[in-house]
Amino acid sequence: MTGPGLTRAPAGWYPDPDGAAGMVRWWNGETWSDVTTPAGPGVAVQAAPVAAAPVPSAGWDGGAADGWQSGPASAPGSRSRIAWWIGGSVAAVVAVVVLALVVGLSGSGGTPVVDDPPVTAGPSGPEFPPGTVRIIDEEAGISYPFLGNGWFEYDLGPMLETRTIAGQYFTTQEGVPTGGDFIAQCTSGPVADGYGWAGPGSEQATVTALADSVRAAYYPFPNEREVLRDEALTVDGAAAHLIEFQLTWDVEGYDSTGERAALLVIDVGRPDPALLYVSIPNTHAELYGVIDRVLADIDVL
Repeated sequence: MTGPGLTRAPAGWYPDPDGAAGMVRWWNGETWSDVTTPAGPGVAVQAAPVAAAPVPSAGWDGGAADGWQSGPASAPGSRSRIAWWIGGSVAAVVAVVVLALVVGLSGSGGTPVVDDPPVTAGPSGPEFPPGTVRIIDEEAGISYPFLGNGWFEYDLGPMLETRTIAGQYFTTQEGVPTGGDFIAQCTSGPVADGYGWAGPGSEQATVTALADSVRAAYYPFPNEREVLRDEALTVDGAAAHLIEFQLTWDVEGYDSTGERAALLVIDVGRPDPALLYVSIPNTHAELYGVIDRVLADIDVL
């Protein structure tokens, strides 16, 4: 039960309890995420509750619940101490939202808009340089948003489907039954030979072959696939085709039982089209919204 005088705060975005201007932190109803992200249009910032609970220690590994510091899980609070907030601080919330709108409307070179909860994950790869807001894939000929703290620079080696690979990822499960780790990713590269590219007009055939390839290569079997979108698009003036699907499985040894994935092939005017591949396991379903955010903000170089 909840102790007298303490109200359990609902999951949602709250102003960063450390007081960082223009930043919000995701509260899951029990504990804080260990990652902050910029406020922005579409982020519903909640009014600050009264009581507070600690967030992860510096050594938190993003896994089991016993990685959290002990303490009352009644409402959001400071990372380094229990904080007490004035209930109903509407003015503070309005200030954060106004600042977010100013940042979001200040131009394409500013801080990326955040519509989804931040990442809570285990150890991953190298961090991007401070100030990174976009990933520029010169080989593929496209750029797209960096998704923020908690996403790491992709360093896991090549994929079958692209000649080179760039992008971001984080680990969602270490040591799956087939070996290696399970990850969420947002990566890109020039499409490799053998996937049906025959020049302009073959975007759909190519992305269909690529979607079949990643399903066979990177997911547990047996699985079922539900196609959510299969449509032609125009991306920064270039012809493209998108396939987005939901995979589901029930395979022992996996924390996830499914994944949302999107593959976008773009004719960038080069011998090889660009592939953008975004995949989010359902253990992190709160991040499904990053798919639309990335698709809406791709530039052809």
